[in-house]
Amino acid sequence: MCHIAPVPAAPDVVVIGAGVVGAACAWHAARAGLRVTVVDRGPVASGTTGAGEGNILVSDKPAGPELELALLSARLWSDLAAELGGFEHHDKGGLVVAASESAHQNLLDTGLGQQAAGVTATPVAPDDLPGYEPHLAGDLAGGMYYPQDAQVQPMLAAARMLADARGHGGAELRTGVQVTGLLRDGERVVGVDTTSGSIPAAAVVNAAGTWGGQVAELAGVHLPVLPRRGFVLVTEPVPVLVRHKVYAAEYVSDVASADAGLHTSPVVEGTDAGPILIGSSRERVGFDRSMPAEILRTLAAAAVRLFPVLARVNVIRAYRGFRPYCPDHLPVIGPDPRAPGLWHACGHEGAGVCLAAATGHVIAASLAGRSTEVDLVPFRPERFG
Repeated sequence: MCHIAPVPAAPDVVVIGAGVVGAACAWHAARAGLRVTVVDRGPVASGTTGAGEGNILVSDKPAGPELELALLSARLWSDLAAELGGFEHHDKGGLVVAASESAHQNLLDTGLGQQAAGVTATPVAPDDLPGYEPHLAGDLAGGMYYPQDAQVQPMLAAARMLADARGHGGAELRTGVQVTGLLRDGERVVGVDTTSGSIPAAAVVNAAGTWGGQVAELAGVHLPVLPRRGFVLVTEPVPVLVRHKVYAAEYVSDVASADAGLHTSPVVEGTDAGPILIGSSRERVGFDRSMPAEILRTLAAAAVRLFPVLARVNVIRAYRGFRPYCPDHLPVIGPDPRAPGLWHACGHEGAGVCLAAATGHVIAASLAGRSTEVDLVPFRPERFG
């Protein structure tokens, strides 16, 4: 007797990108009962996710739509950690410090707006800073403490969500597969063409991160997603010297800047394994993968000014990444009316890990025709025309 293998059913949704945002979209869609296929031209978390620090921050976001999304995401990350585990979720809290009285006053003013939006923000007087971080420089004007700030290991987080989506939701993962075009039925997007053949689907989610604009071009729509390069220094393992995520107040203005030039501000945090991570820099130089030594020296010097004890600690390596920058500093999330059948989940800049859990949640709800917990209008793709 001849047995004919059944032809696999076409997926309900193809997710382009196996970084942390794509993984979250796949996990939530699979949990919603949708058949999911994830494609990526590289390995899991091989793009921006693999070059991130894993920050889940509410402290760096003023009151508004991104903060609302971040608060939802922080809760969802805690739920994911309880359900899946295995990706080093750590509720370490964040401490933002100011070098001048004016910067400290700005912190206090920003904190009031954040508190009204549901953020726990505690003002910290100069004399109280050593209680939070004993090794901080002694000449700071004050700070603000955010207990809701957290951290995950982003590559592990993406891998764990994809593994669970495959094992319990039946999702399919195809790495080493590049999307070369989109299948169309009239104006509607009905799948993807890849280097390994076509994949029909009822919907396609563009979670390609820094390359999200290029995927959008395949559908003939415009998304101004650009790479914004940044560096991270990694020290040798040391006993606990830094308890929280600690950064200077000017980091927030650097994130919000539209300037393409170089911006640096000290960001320092410890890890469970012992090394200390030091950032941050931002500049729009395309996909230039060079590592200018002067930028690395600037980051190291700024970290030592914040934590003088680090002058005795060796840096053992550095790495770079490209944040998916949008001109208005908001991600692109939701269905694209210019190309029905295409959803976007990209353009998160440096907040991709933080916002991934909520992004996947609202994308899955939208795909399933359910209402979302946050208003997606500020993130709509067609806002760029």
